[in-house]
Amino acid sequence: MKGERAAGPANRASSLPDCASLIRDQRAFFESRVTYAVSFRVEQLKALQRAIESSERDLLDALYTDLRKPPIEGFVSEIAFVQTDISHAIRHLKRWTHVQRRRTPPIAWPGRSSVYPEPYGVVLIMGPWNYPFQLLFSPLVGAMAAGNCVCLKPSEFAPRTSALIAQMVSEVFPSEYVTVFEGRRDVAEALLRERFDHVFFTGSTTVGRAVMEAAAQHLTPVTLELGGKCPCIVCRDVNVETAARRIMWGKCLNAGQTCVAPDFVLVDRQIKDLLLAAMERALRRFFGESVQSSKDFGRIVNRRHFNRLVSYLQHGRIVCGGEYNESDLFLAPTIMTDVGPASPLMQEELFGPILPVIEFADLDEVVSMLRDRPEPLALYLFTKDRRIQKQMIEQTVSGGVCVNDTVAHILGKDLPFGGVGASGMGAYRGKAGFDCFTHYKSVLRRSMLVDPTFRYPPASVSLAALKRVVRFLLGG
Repeated sequence: MKGERAAGPANRASSLPDCASLIRDQRAFFESRVTYAVSFRVEQLKALQRAIESSERDLLDALYTDLRKPPIEGFVSEIAFVQTDISHAIRHLKRWTHVQRRRTPPIAWPGRSSVYPEPYGVVLIMGPWNYPFQLLFSPLVGAMAAGNCVCLKPSEFAPRTSALIAQMVSEVFPSEYVTVFEGRRDVAEALLRERFDHVFFTGSTTVGRAVMEAAAQHLTPVTLELGGKCPCIVCRDVNVETAARRIMWGKCLNAGQTCVAPDFVLVDRQIKDLLLAAMERALRRFFGESVQSSKDFGRIVNRRHFNRLVSYLQHGRIVCGGEYNESDLFLAPTIMTDVGPASPLMQEELFGPILPVIEFADLDEVVSMLRDRPEPLALYLFTKDRRIQKQMIEQTVSGGVCVNDTVAHILGKDLPFGGVGASGMGAYRGKAGFDCFTHYKSVLRRSMLVDPTFRYPPASVSLAALKRVVRFLLGG
């Protein structure tokens, strides 16, 4: 199939009326079982990898146009991220697809039990605008590795990247295998009215609820990668300079438009002033005296989000930053204090370069506060104390925890990435990405040579006797 164009509708950015017919074509192609072959999956992943390599310059330009994303940041957080996902999948795919043997209970002897990894079928992946390439293509890698046909819906708020994705996919894959649906909300709603075998969505909690409601009409399983207010807890035993650098790096990545960015900092009151000063120094070291002139800091995606963020600046005291330019969609990294618990800064996901800093006196109060809030996608903890680390990991709920760093926990292929509660459901990356788009079918094979009669009516043993052997027979 490499280099071929299968018969059927042209693989292009699909208009609304084409949704149903293209999905039917994908289902027919899936039912031909071509995608089941491991060799086919590897070949297609390699084709995707080559396409990304040849489109690297265009991708970086598109990311810069849509988000003013610096080229180095764009390469590391978007392109290299996906390329390593592909290499990891190719390297391990044969092992992932092996039939897995399982123990057979004595009551089913002689027999053999196995689990067969099988693709779901036709899946829908809906991506966000903040990492418009990575957060669409990283799940795509898992879906292809698992043997599915895929419909992609990129975000219309990153139009240049969306158009390039549609062009790239159309040049590599026939639409019966992978296709792109560009468009606005009406296209997404039309897609969700169709029956898919799995829906993968990355975006806001509000839209995630709507996606789940639509998928429920067809009893379609969903993976939701949402967001939430990711807390960052800083204890007094840390190296303040290192903590400040790592916090501000995680906050400023993509101009704060990252679902796992630190959303607010809770710092021990004994080191609050030290940390604030270190954060200011870190920002000057990163971007110089004029952040707007720096080539290493991005922009807010559009005017609506820009105005929302600027409105937050009146809800506390600005320690540093606060500068903005509407015509450039620029908002400087801004650290704020004197922020109350009822403030919008503490109630809404910021998704921008504003960071409230709040002091605490007692960690038990921190635990209690976090338990009363919706579950975040990530929790960050800075401390050298293993007891505190254990306490916070065990007594709080979050999609993931990163100790003494920010964002870095999502980089490894062996750590599943996903949310819990309000921050989502399901996980992906590496083997977890393969599992996300795979149905594990349990199979029991029995011999007909032996057929004990004790399990058939009429009962041949007393209840008392049955109680003595049932645990053995059922493998308890």
